[in-house]
Amino acid sequence: MIKYEKFVLDNGLRLIIHQDTSTELVAVNTLYDVGARDEDQNRTGFAHLFEHLMFGGSANIPEFDKPLQNAGGQNNAFTNNDFTNYYITIPKENLETALWLESDRMLNLAFTPESLEVQRKVVIEEFKQRYLNQPYGDVWLKLRPMAYKNHPYQWATIGKSIEHIEDATMEDVKGFFKRFYRPSNAILVIAGNVNVDEVKSRVEHWFGSIPPGEKSARKLPLELDKQESELQLVEGDVPQNALYMAWGMPSRLSPDYYAADLITDLLSRGKSARLYQKLIKELRLFNSVSSYVLGSLDPGLLVVSGMLADGVAFEDASWAVQNLVDELLEHGPDEKELEKVKNKLETGQLVSEGNVLSKAMNLAFYELLGDADGVNSYLDRYMEVTSQDIVRVGREIFKPNRLNELHYQKKAAK
Repeated sequence: MIKYEKFVLDNGLRLIIHQDTSTELVAVNTLYDVGARDEDQNRTGFAHLFEHLMFGGSANIPEFDKPLQNAGGQNNAFTNNDFTNYYITIPKENLETALWLESDRMLNLAFTPESLEVQRKVVIEEFKQRYLNQPYGDVWLKLRPMAYKNHPYQWATIGKSIEHIEDATMEDVKGFFKRFYRPSNAILVIAGNVNVDEVKSRVEHWFGSIPPGEKSARKLPLELDKQESELQLVEGDVPQNALYMAWGMPSRLSPDYYAADLITDLLSRGKSARLYQKLIKELRLFNSVSSYVLGSLDPGLLVVSGMLADGVAFEDASWAVQNLVDELLEHGPDEKELEKVKNKLETGQLVSEGNVLSKAMNLAFYELLGDADGVNSYLDRYMEVTSQDIVRVGREIFKPNRLNELHYQKKAAK
C-alpha cells in the first residue's frame, strides 16, 4: 500500500506527496498530459522534441543540468504516444533546487534559436540512428500506419518523418509549449523522506504563481474496426527474418485490459510459457519470440513478435502462432497456469514499491488515468481475471480482421 496526500493548487497543478522515511533521496516526478497523439499530423515529433528542449535552459536558469548536478541530483525524461514524463532524484536536503528548476522551465522555457537548432539536430540524429539505420528500427514506422487509419497512434513518438522536425519553426514550438506545458496540464509527485506540510508550502511558493494557461479539449478521431487483416512484406539489411503480428485490443481504461495483458503473460512470460515451449523448444520455428501489449490509453495493440529460425517460412511461423492462440482460447488456461502469471505480477509490484522513483512515477501515471489510488488497486483487477475472461476477451481480440502482420525479410546474399 502506497500512502499519499493529494492537493490541487489554484492554477490547476495536481500535487501528490508520498512520505518514505526509508531513503535519504527524494524523487520529483513531473508528468505532462501530452504525447504524440496530441500532435498535428503535419507537425509530428513535437512531443519528443520538447523532451529535449526542456533541458535547454529557462528564463532564469541558462543550464538545467549543472545546478542539479552540483546539488547531487540526477534527471531524465521519456515521451510516449500518451504523455511526457520528467523525473529527478536528489538528496532530501536539496529538494528546493529541484523545485526551482522544474518551476522555472514550466513558467518560461528559454526559446532561443540556438537551443532549438541544437535539439533539432539531436532529434534528427536519433531518428536516423534508432529508426532508419538500425536493423528493424523502422518496424513501428510501418506497423502503426497499418493498424491505425484515423487515430494519431498511426505515427511513432519520433514522428512520421524527419522533415516535420527539420521544418519546425519557433512559432510552432512556442505554440506547442503554450498549449500543453502549463500547470493545469501537469501532475507533480514528490516522494521520499519529506514532511508533507513543508513540501506543500514549498510547491506553493515555486509553482503557485504560474498562470494556469488555457484549457484545450482533446478531440481525437476514433479508430473504426478494421474490415480485414493487413499484411506487409519488408526487405532490409537485417540478420534474421522477423515476424510481427499485432491485433487491436481494448484501451488502458477498459475493464478488459487486464485480461488482455494476462494473455501476453500466458503466452510468453518465462521459458515455461506457451510460445517458448511450443514454438522454440518443440517446433523450433523461432530463435526468440515474445508477446506484449503497448499499454496505450486509447485502444491499443497486442503484439506477438519473434526472430524466425533459418529456413522457416513466414507462413508456417504465422500459422503456428495462430494455432497456439486458438489452443489457448479453446479451453482457456488452467488454474495453476493462470495463478503462476498472477504471482509474477505480484512479485513485480513488490519490487516497484521498494524504489522511491518507481512509486512517484506510478502515482503520477494512475493520477493521469483518473485516480492516483489506482496504484493500490490495479493488482486486484488482475487477480479478479478468470479463465473464462481470458477466453472471452481473447476471442474478441484475435478476430482475423483485427490482425496487422509484418514480415521483415533479410536481403538475399549477393
